[in-house]
Amino acid sequence: MAEDRNRVSRRDVLRGAGAAAFLGSIAPALQAQAKAKVAKGIARGGPGAVEVGFTINGERRKLSIEPRVTLLDALRDRLELTGTKRVCDRGSCGACTVWVDGKTCNACMMLAIDAQGAVVTTIEGLANGDRLHPIQDAFIREDALQCGFCTPGMIMSCAALHERKLRENMDSSAAPYRLSLEEVKEAISGNLCRCGTYTHIFSACLGVGR
Repeated sequence: MAEDRNRVSRRDVLRGAGAAAFLGSIAPALQAQAKAKVAKGIARGGPGAVEVGFTINGERRKLSIEPRVTLLDALRDRLELTGTKRVCDRGSCGACTVWVDGKTCNACMMLAIDAQGAVVTTIEGLANGDRLHPIQDAFIREDALQCGFCTPGMIMSCAALHERKLRENMDSSAAPYRLSLEEVKEAISGNLCRCGTYTHIFSACLGVGR
């Protein structure tokens, strides 16, 4: 009985051949209709490119890109700022973390057109010339990296915490701050390190303060 169920009958062959012949006969007509609609402007392949302007690492940049392009693709493929890494490409690992108007953002989850007029900072713009950001310097000192794929995003998240604490310190009469382990863990809660360098990352961040 199993062999009968798996056997292809003559009727099945004829039915399949007939369907293929029918589709083959109408395909040219469907293609002609589609071309006619495109020519008349009734149908389009998709939205055309638009001009997007934003400030990247202190420099005003303009791009002509399709609306579907993510900020990550714009940074890596159009502006060649490849320090921002593509790993999961779905907002779950944090490797593509950048700052948009001073706030951390997963670049793979944001359309470039939504960054219109914004100030964007990537890992390439974190240092001040040859002078590294304190978090970058601490990561090197504490050997807080292995494969390096998560490192740019991890540094951006940690540096954002550092900068926020600096602002809070300047806006109050509080004593020079020290980051707590809980604050560091919360700051990098959206960043994954598959190499497991978390203890070194914690050491790097906890050693930075004013």
